[in-house]
Amino acid sequence: MASIDPETLLRDLFDVAVEVADPMQSLARFLPPRPAGRVVVIGAGKASARMAEAVEAEWGPCEGLVITRYGYARLCQGIEIVEAAHPVPDQAGVTATKRMIALMEGLGDEDFVLALISGGASSLLVAPLGEITLSEKQAVNQGLLASGAPIQKMNVVRKHLSRVKGGQLAAAVYPARMLTLMISDVPGDDMAMIGSGPTVGDASTAADALAILEDWDISVPPSVSAALAQGSQVIAPGDLRLSRVTNQIYAAPKQSLDAAEARARSLGFDVVRLGNDLEGEARDVAKEHAQLALATQAKLMPGDPPVVILSGGELTVTRRGDGNGGPNAEYCLALALALNSAPNLWALACDTDGVDGGDEVAGARIGPNTLKKAENLSVDPDKSLIENDSHEFFMQIGGQIVTGPTLTNVNDFRAILVYPITS
Repeated sequence: MASIDPETLLRDLFDVAVEVADPMQSLARFLPPRPAGRVVVIGAGKASARMAEAVEAEWGPCEGLVITRYGYARLCQGIEIVEAAHPVPDQAGVTATKRMIALMEGLGDEDFVLALISGGASSLLVAPLGEITLSEKQAVNQGLLASGAPIQKMNVVRKHLSRVKGGQLAAAVYPARMLTLMISDVPGDDMAMIGSGPTVGDASTAADALAILEDWDISVPPSVSAALAQGSQVIAPGDLRLSRVTNQIYAAPKQSLDAAEARARSLGFDVVRLGNDLEGEARDVAKEHAQLALATQAKLMPGDPPVVILSGGELTVTRRGDGNGGPNAEYCLALALALNSAPNLWALACDTDGVDGGDEVAGARIGPNTLKKAENLSVDPDKSLIENDSHEFFMQIGGQIVTGPTLTNVNDFRAILVYPITS
């Protein structure tokens, strides 16, 4: 096989995974012919503006409103694109959500609504339940993000503190017909968890949400406890108001890993797939993957094809320090420490939306010289890990991956290159 720089190869695999999930490349074939009569396009998420752009490329100018993350807007012909905050909601999201709900008023059974939902919608669709204020909603959201709770748990809580999630957006559309196209960013591709399922019924209860808050030791203001005690407005799966809704995932982590695997095999690599839906604490998963990489390398003989270990899913970080980081960068930092400068091993971990945690950094890369670079620059990797300061660590040693907005979101992408030891 031709010699390929490991860092170049890792970035190529990541770029292939992102490209195949680009709505402009993948959405059109899932669109029906444009329905007759009134058509309204709504949506939310980090990929939603790009999805709206893809819709209008097929259907032409449409009426509608889509909420995306700051910096992720696209120029559309008719659909209005509003930017708001992610991962912690802001007033722009509240105002835009009110306008979206108002747009749904008065729809009849001859009207058609296309909803475009991707990861990030949980923060961008903001309609707090009961007497909960925006600042209180923000505090709960920050507590969830810092707790290390998996995304499914966080989204159950988010649904029951909202007037728009958990099927409530679809209920507002009834009796109009609705098609929801989704990009999955959740392990297992559970439609009810993508963006907290604004168009998908949910069987969880307010008591479930309270239990999650207690289990993960998340303190909440009295308004949240009161709202949950009164019961939420989440829509049950069999509710009549969901009877005219079709929900469909059209892009998911599996397709992106498939594309990366195909590219790696075409270049002469063997591939080990660990799954599209891995979960767990980033630093713990990194230790397991380090052991696997070292064991894989130990079995390789000189001349054997190198191996790419691929995985997707969504890891979490429990905040222990006051540093600046995200699950992908923390995974890479913990992986570098666990590999301890072992030769012929390189890795990359990035979020396919270009945002690892809350920063404009997709993730990081490591290699056999990562710890040596840190030593030469007097950067302490152990201290950085303790303080959850992985972004700062990789910025100082030149290991950050910065993509800018990718306009899609199919969760985390991880790749470890394992080459035989030649001497």
